Amino acid sequence: MPIVSDRTRRARPLLGTFVEIEVAAAGPEADAAIDAAFDAVAHVHRLMSFHERDSDVSRLNREASVLPTPVHAWTFEVLEAAVEIHRRSWGTFDVTVAPALQAIGLLPGPDGGRVVVPGPCVGDAIELLPERTVRFRAPEITIDLGGIAKGFAVDRAIEVLRGFGVPAGLVNAGGDLRVFGAGPQRVDLRDPRDPLRLLARIEIVGEALASTARRFDLAEGTCPGTSPIVNPATGEPATAIVGATVRASSCMIADALTKVVMISGTDAGDLLEHYGANALLIAADGDIQVTSDCSQVVHLAA
Repeated sequence: MPIVSDRTRRARPLLGTFVEIEVAAAGPEADAAIDAAFDAVAHVHRLMSFHERDSDVSRLNREASVLPTPVHAWTFEVLEAAVEIHRRSWGTFDVTVAPALQAIGLLPGPDGGRVVVPGPCVGDAIELLPERTVRFRAPEITIDLGGIAKGFAVDRAIEVLRGFGVPAGLVNAGGDLRVFGAGPQRVDLRDPRDPLRLLARIEIVGEALASTARRFDLAEGTCPGTSPIVNPATGEPATAIVGATVRASSCMIADALTKVVMISGTDAGDLLEHYGANALLIAADGDIQVTSDCSQVVHLAA
């Protein structure tokens, strides 16, 4: 007799990475749930892509400094969260960091134009208005939601799967992941200094994990390269932390908080506590630090 699996797993290229969805179900209903979850992820991609001309983000970058610009409810929700985290992190999380990312080549620059970096980033220049409209208070503002939208997409996919009555599952978007259902899930964390080496194993129950690290290029040897995280206060890549993993109830929150931890290190403790989150971080000197409320579920590799 053939072995019938009670789990279904599929993957698609989205959000600039591979998105994997696994559910504790099989058959046509499981396939329909996964298709709908992928559709939700793709919709977030279309709305919040920095690269696609017709996305909400691109429209805002063209128009919002001139006139209030309407956006989709999901985009507005992400902007609300981004503005709140910006305020609570004293400006460390800032989606107006896009010009600095363009200046160092991590985002494409304007067509035929020179990138203008307006000094320290100015996330408080985003004005959220009624009727889901957005206005930028200065003409040089350019936003990028790449530091928070991937986690939001994972949350939306989980919401869709639950709406289909799936009992348990996992959505993983390039290391930003969330699980639901009974029982703990064990997730292996790779060492950002050597991706072939296991750093730790962490247990999560109905929670999310997000990880951020310096870019790694095997052609450049075994050392991490330039950080993709820019400190808004300086406009320069963050250097104190090599990699960070944050555990939280929401993948959107975990995704955003990894950027704060990469810049602030253990000084982000109060912000993590506010969001009921905890973290594992690897300092540039190799020191591995785990917040106290995360130590019970993290098992460092030998």
